[in-house]
Amino acid sequence: MKPQTYSGYLHLDELLSLQQPVTAKPEHDEMLFIVIHQVYELWFKQMLHELDRVRDLLERNATPPALHIFKRILTILKIQVAQLDILETMTPLEFLSFRERLESSSGLESYQFRELEFALGMKNKKHLEPFTEGTEARTRLNTRYHAPSLWDQFLHYLAREGYDIPGEVLDRDVAEPNPSSPEVQQVLVDVYQNNPQIAQLAERLIDLDEGFQEWRYRHVKMAERTIGVKLGTGGTTGVQYLVNTLFKPAFPDLWAIRAAL
Repeated sequence: MKPQTYSGYLHLDELLSLQQPVTAKPEHDEMLFIVIHQVYELWFKQMLHELDRVRDLLERNATPPALHIFKRILTILKIQVAQLDILETMTPLEFLSFRERLESSSGLESYQFRELEFALGMKNKKHLEPFTEGTEARTRLNTRYHAPSLWDQFLHYLAREGYDIPGEVLDRDVAEPNPSSPEVQQVLVDVYQNNPQIAQLAERLIDLDEGFQEWRYRHVKMAERTIGVKLGTGGTTGVQYLVNTLFKPAFPDLWAIRAAL
């Protein structure tokens, strides 16, 4: 039996063969574009892995370990935002040198990003449509779409901790976006005023929401800096489409209570 090696454990030969520019004479910056987006997909995979871990911990009301995993998720999110600084070192002309080779491919086809949205509760049935039924992508998205969101899991956690979460909120259709509830907001104010540990958990949720919105904003500005008002790949309206996704919180009740604290 051969001993385990660094290269073998990480499948480096396979991994390093996956950066394949499509231009006949590869443009210098196409390699950067490919690597950045492949790294994003790896971080999306890790974030989904960690969010599933948080779900399991919340189901057991294991608050300290959940806080630890949230810290990891938030650190990964900061790295994802920082990666845009690297992408912005590519000038508009450098991007245009290979952009047409992307043809109809678009970041909208990232099913892991859609999985993240669904996991947070940002559900939109239209986002299932680009993915063909029966494919792995559609199967995974269907599962996330019909599963309770992180917010649903947090509310059930609060109910198990003895807080009076309305039954209609706990039993809602989880395929819908996270709702806003005045009754839940009253519970959250009580949590912040009287239960510091659970309040920390709520703050990690709002950190996650804010970080996700920050990533969207930085992505918009990066796209605007690179392509201006040109149409986006995949037939979208480009920057304008991205602008329309901004400032839409995943957890509206956590934002609504700020004035009451």
